[in-house]
Parts: sequence; structure tokens; C-alpha cells
Amino acid sequence: DRRESDRPVQPPIPDFRIGERSGIGGPTHGLTSSVSQISKTCPPRMDRKTYDRLRRGKLAPEARIDLHGLTAEKAFPELRRFVQEAHSAGFRLVLVITGKGRNSVGDELSPICEGVLKRQVPRWLSITPLSQLVLDVSEAHRRHGGSGAYYVYLKRRK
Repeated sequence: DRRESDRPVQPPIPDFRIGERSGIGGPTHGLTSSVSQISKTCPPRMDRKTYDRLRRGKLAPEARIDLHGLTAEKAFPELRRFVQEAHSAGFRLVLVITGKGRNSVGDELSPICEGVLKRQVPRWLSITPLSQLVLDVSEAHRRHGGSGAYYVYLKRRK
């Protein structure tokens, strides 16, 4: 037999009008931030002069791989092989083409996330074993594929 005073007190629900923001901040999905969003908040790990030239499309990639059209299961081993071979060859800047993803439309209950490779490639490059070879990742300049490709700046060989 519980009394009214024993129950936990619930905070009152604030008034809300249709069209107003809820006041709850931050993403409500489990997706990682895009490279362009991260690069706005985090400074590049490469030297500033090289980064500026890269951002303006003044540096030419020494090698490229085109992954678009592949499934994630096929793309990951290809990317791993490509980055390891490029690093072994002493390349510093490579281009990874992912494509932008299909323009699919989901509904409110099950939205379809577009650009699986576009989302996954930066994540794959940030985990072992590739993270040990990669210095920085940024979205490519328009002349090299724009938002459908990434510049991958590799660390120097030891």
C-alpha cells in the first residue's frame, strides 16, 4: 500500500506549440558525423600550408581508387589493400572515390541512410590497421570528385 508521498516526483512537461523546437539538442541518431562537419571543428593534423593547398585542389593525388558500386563487404578489403600499398610505395596523398550514394527516400519510421561507403570509408580509415598509416582525411576538391571522394593524406614511411 503505497502513499502519494512515496512516489517519485515527475518534472512537469513544458508547454509546447506545433512548429517550435523541442529544446533537446544533439543528434538523435547513431550515425557518425561527416568528414566535412568534423573538419570544421577539429584542426587538421597535417601542416597548415599543405592543408590549404589540398583544400584548394592544388595538390594532385599520387594514386586513386574508385569504390563506388561496390558493397561495403567488398570495398573494405580493397581500401585496406590500396592504402597499405600506397603507404609502402611512399605516397603521401591518395584519392578514395566513394560516390555520393543513391537518392533514396525513406519514410518517417525507417529512413534510408544514403551513401554507405561515403559514411563508412572515413570510419574505416580511423580504425586499426589503417589508422596507423593515415594522417588526415578530408573531402576532395570539386575537381577531384567533391563530396563523392576523399583525400587521404598518409604518414611518412619509417
